[in-house]
Amino acid sequence: MQGEESLQILVGTEGDSFPLMEINTSETEASEQWDYVLVADLRTQRNPRQVHQQQQFLEELKTKGFYYKVMEDQEKMFFGIRADSRLFDLYCTLLAEPEGPVPRVELAKPTLILATTRIRIVHFILSSKMAVADTFQDLVKDGVFEAMFPLHKGEEDLKKKWAQWGNMFQEQPLDDIRDYFGEKVALYFAWLCWYTRMLVPAAVVGLIIFLSGFSLFDASQISKEICEAHNIYMCPRGDGSRRYQPLSETCTFAKLTHLFDNEGTVVFAIFMAGWATVFLEIWKRKRAHVVLHWDLYGWDEDQEEMALELINCPDYQLPLHQHSYVRSTIILIVSLLMICLLIGMAHALVVYRVLAVALFNSAFPKKQVTTAVVVTGALVQYVTILIMTKINKYVALKLCDFEKPRTFSERESKFTVKFFTLQFFAHFSSLIYIAFILGRINGHPGKSVRLLGVWKLEEMAIIMGLKQTLSNCMEYLGPWLAHKCRSMRAKLGGTAQGPVLRHWQQNYLLNPVNTFSLFDEFMEMMIQYGFTTIFVAAFPLAPLLAFFSNLVEIRLDAIKMVRLQRRLVPRKAKDIGTWLQVLEIIGVLAVIANGMVIAFTSEFIPRMLYKYRYGPCRQGAHAAVDCLTGYINYTLPVFYTKDFQDPVEKEGSENVTECRYRDYGNAQDHNFPEQSWVLLAIRLAFLILFEHVALCIKLIAAWFVPDIPQSVKNKVLEKKDQRLREKMRTRSTDV
Repeated sequence: MQGEESLQILVGTEGDSFPLMEINTSETEASEQWDYVLVADLRTQRNPRQVHQQQQFLEELKTKGFYYKVMEDQEKMFFGIRADSRLFDLYCTLLAEPEGPVPRVELAKPTLILATTRIRIVHFILSSKMAVADTFQDLVKDGVFEAMFPLHKGEEDLKKKWAQWGNMFQEQPLDDIRDYFGEKVALYFAWLCWYTRMLVPAAVVGLIIFLSGFSLFDASQISKEICEAHNIYMCPRGDGSRRYQPLSETCTFAKLTHLFDNEGTVVFAIFMAGWATVFLEIWKRKRAHVVLHWDLYGWDEDQEEMALELINCPDYQLPLHQHSYVRSTIILIVSLLMICLLIGMAHALVVYRVLAVALFNSAFPKKQVTTAVVVTGALVQYVTILIMTKINKYVALKLCDFEKPRTFSERESKFTVKFFTLQFFAHFSSLIYIAFILGRINGHPGKSVRLLGVWKLEEMAIIMGLKQTLSNCMEYLGPWLAHKCRSMRAKLGGTAQGPVLRHWQQNYLLNPVNTFSLFDEFMEMMIQYGFTTIFVAAFPLAPLLAFFSNLVEIRLDAIKMVRLQRRLVPRKAKDIGTWLQVLEIIGVLAVIANGMVIAFTSEFIPRMLYKYRYGPCRQGAHAAVDCLTGYINYTLPVFYTKDFQDPVEKEGSENVTECRYRDYGNAQDHNFPEQSWVLLAIRLAFLILFEHVALCIKLIAAWFVPDIPQSVKNKVLEKKDQRLREKMRTRSTDV
């Protein structure tokens, strides 16, 4: 049995042959005869039990209306599967709607079935519960089959005008993507393209804020005071350093800090709160246009799933909605335990930084220690996220199965919420810890409770940029290398005979896909959207980095889906589903997080308080005096070196009688002075005011921009009116 000579027809137990359409031997037509391909190892033919299970599975497919063809190469058996047209006629009858954005036609006329619809129906039946086993996946676990996949056919146009790097700045061919991969993939790229476009104004404003700080690089009064403070010494931090550091040595760092922490930060944070809302509202309008164009405006997902179930099994019993408080309580408890574990992982990274500082102090020059800790810490965090992603996915799936969702779409929605929640804490718990806790609880040098402030907030840019770069590299290099390795192994095994078998073999050698392939792409972009919005007050260039990253991401995804991966199973959809709610939640969290960054992490409020209450301008501005004059001396309390309890001598302590530390305190008893409590009250008041203003802007923007354009509503009304008038004319004719 070699090449195209191995053709088998399904035969019943009593010898009755299932009708098989005549197979044309030409390459194009023969290749297009098959909707799906099943793959099994040739060694299964030596096992009578596995052979029997294969035949049972194929026999059951016969009863559902399928043809098949068997072909072999040196190692694998390939089963070409094709569904009878009666299945698709039944599908159209149940839904009573034609495919595609075309006018309604008479029922007597043949209905055009898109290739995506054929694949979707066949996949649903192949993946459903069978009599011989629970599902096809159970047969895979038993070694009866190895894989199943739809064939790539007619993708040449997408390769030329979409899936290559030269098309990076061209419009996305959404209709072509929809016709080949289905609506769900097309909507993903429509959303990703719109998100990337909307990043342009955010990136421009963020760049202006950054450049405004850059233009004042040397003009900042605070930076000047720091750079000229040759006689002010900072106390040893207690993290391995025993050196009194002159404050002037932090001159460059102070100037860099001013690039990200200036008065424009507040304006930009409020702007991004409104931007996030406008982005979502205009996306809803764009989605409405796209869905109307595809004639899916009134499409019902539940009705679609029920139709597929009835096609697969006429005796299908409709599952009803259920709710269990016991299950919900258990799911909540397990989720909280997982969140606690993920927060604990963030603390474990702090332990790593403690050990890394001690290790790198002996291996690197002191100026390079912080860089080494940041870079290696980001790598450790990246590996930790990869491991926890697998664990989070497993836990979320088990929780979904325990909850017993009614349909696949409901299961997908519940899984999305659970998995994103866990992934949010996996990705952001360490950054939240860095932003709001790490290095903020300082104490004083004589009684230090410092939590090792190694990572400064502006260094989060390194974490974000490094993680995004690593993700993009791994996202492309991983599938590319895997495909090359599989192809090289196949070449060593010999070339298949016959165009049909070669086509099947080429599809088999592509990287496998699964239910989570598109889900993982959405999740990756949601995490990036969180990075871009939640910590934008700390890093105004985040939208610019996200924009360039997305330009690469769109092309990476296109190349993966068309050239490196097996064909994704098309899914019908009229929106991006639960991901829209996820985006809205991220928008609210971004308002809260940015307000907290400005209130408790940025120096904006202490500067404003000093300028108008304690500084030289408290009685009124003076043209000759900068209002922030003396700010550094005001914010760095004095500590007398004689009060050190550590008997070990500090480096360079011979002529140092006092040093400074970053906090508020009295030189005598180191208790918090009055201004520290005033500052705390103002921080809290600012946080409340900022969040209310930003949320009000979000609500006003959501109200001002309608979700559905009036043109779309009018077209829907016109279609309804047209259908009613046709019914009236039909009734008048019958009478």
